[in-house]
Amino acid sequence: MRETNFDKYPEKRIEGFPAIEGWESIRGKLREAAGRDGILVAEFYPGVHRQELVSELGKLDFAMFDAETCAVSDAEYQRMTADFVTEDRVFGVMNTLRLEDVYRQEKLEAMSREIAACDGPVLVYGTGASLVTDRGTLLYFDMPRWEIQCRFAQGMKNWKTDNESEEKLRKFKRGFFLEWRMADRRKKALFERMDYVLDTVIPGSPKMVSGQGVRTGLDRLAREPFRLVPYYAPEVWGGQWMKEVCGLDRGAKNFAWAFDGVPEENSIFLRFGEVRMEFPAVDVVFYRPRPLLGDRVHGRFGDEFPIRFDFLDTMGGQNLSLQVHPLTEYIQNTFGMHYTQDESYYILDCDDDAVVYLGLKEGVCKEEMLAALHEAQEGGKPFDAGRFVNQWPAKKHDHFLIPAGTIHCSGSNCMVLEISATPYIFTFKLWDWGRLGLDGRPRPVHLQHGEKVIQWDRTTGWVRDNLVHRAHVVEEEEGFCEEFTGLHEREFLETRRDTLEREHAFTGEGSVQMCNVVDGEGAVIASPEGAFAEFTVHYAETFIIPASIGAFTIRPLGEECKILRAYVR
Repeated sequence: MRETNFDKYPEKRIEGFPAIEGWESIRGKLREAAGRDGILVAEFYPGVHRQELVSELGKLDFAMFDAETCAVSDAEYQRMTADFVTEDRVFGVMNTLRLEDVYRQEKLEAMSREIAACDGPVLVYGTGASLVTDRGTLLYFDMPRWEIQCRFAQGMKNWKTDNESEEKLRKFKRGFFLEWRMADRRKKALFERMDYVLDTVIPGSPKMVSGQGVRTGLDRLAREPFRLVPYYAPEVWGGQWMKEVCGLDRGAKNFAWAFDGVPEENSIFLRFGEVRMEFPAVDVVFYRPRPLLGDRVHGRFGDEFPIRFDFLDTMGGQNLSLQVHPLTEYIQNTFGMHYTQDESYYILDCDDDAVVYLGLKEGVCKEEMLAALHEAQEGGKPFDAGRFVNQWPAKKHDHFLIPAGTIHCSGSNCMVLEISATPYIFTFKLWDWGRLGLDGRPRPVHLQHGEKVIQWDRTTGWVRDNLVHRAHVVEEEEGFCEEFTGLHEREFLETRRDTLEREHAFTGEGSVQMCNVVDGEGAVIASPEGAFAEFTVHYAETFIIPASIGAFTIRPLGEECKILRAYVR
């Protein structure tokens, strides 16, 4: 195993904007901003530690107004949102609500009149505080989604929901389908109004910088290469490879996932002077979608980042669940999502016995297979996957394409770079090998959905011809080779593998590109015009090249490297 130089804490330094940390220093700055009779508006993203924020901001000794008292009752909120939340453990329906829909206009207006009548400084706080008044100094308390998920696991409730003891899957569902969508719609409307942005990811250690500092940082990220802050998670099937390569805790039982390229969930680190602050990576997408994504991609997807990279580590672990992803029409009609999770498995590493389960065997009887799946799920005879599903031998640098509707999973002893479209939650498990999850509960299986989207004509011959070993050379010259490795024509992503022994110039693809160093020590990305500082990445690190960059060069660290690039064709 190679010595790791994997950077777990990538950051961008933003000059010219001093940040401050600690509640005492922050309160001093806020008193100065408010003056003798000013207004502070503290907008909370759902998932902040509300009790800490209210307690510490209360020490300002301002007149305080809780904006959330202007919202509908918790019971009415549950009635309003029931159709979006559903009774399913995992899946809801994408909501159409705005934060404004949850608030009573007459109560907002009454609170605004009370504030106007106050003699002295005022603090309005809570989720929806910015709805009360557009006057004063706006403070935005942001929060990355991965941190919110960790807080759910530790017992935090969803917004306006008494569900402290509810399992984290259901809490995540509420966040994903409901409250994050509402809060994000509000956040987008506030970017240019934010006077200060606060990072309260670490309890008791707040950090604050000007809104202009954050906007400058987000704008810069949309115009030069950058990395997200990776995070890692265990699972019952997890492996041991990432411990070595990514420099993780050797004492942990396993690490299954690494998310190093999911802007919706990952964070970014921006450094202002001596203070490093953490923000949701999706803020870059929301604030500067056009330069980040490119005109073509922005026109197609709006302010959504359509490419997702993550790791699936089963080295020394177990098979993933046998699964399938929904067809486009199914995800649209059932969940309100406008595109689906086509994906692929790029094999970063594997043992000699590694296989990928992909597609059905010839002559499989639909009714017989579904009956076997239902019997297994009901506690009967275990499902014989080898009887129905192909097992393809896997070796390092193989690329298996997985358009939606294709039954699949990675076998044990594989290290997969998963390249997919971004609707990452929509995985229908068909069989989980009879396992319990890390929480001791059966992992959710979704036969009721999966059986409706399996494409029964994706059998051995078709899979061999369309999904396995499709790589071919596109361009080759001394010291450089570019190969097409996928994806299938039903998938909107294109992937290219570049093998470099020297610096090579790229023109850009008119699309944002997500990339990974799949072999070699690393690489340096540079601008021929000096538009950005040289950017260094190492083996297994994922990085993003915004569309606005246009032309760029890549040169290897060491004698040779391989870069896997994905973009919207």
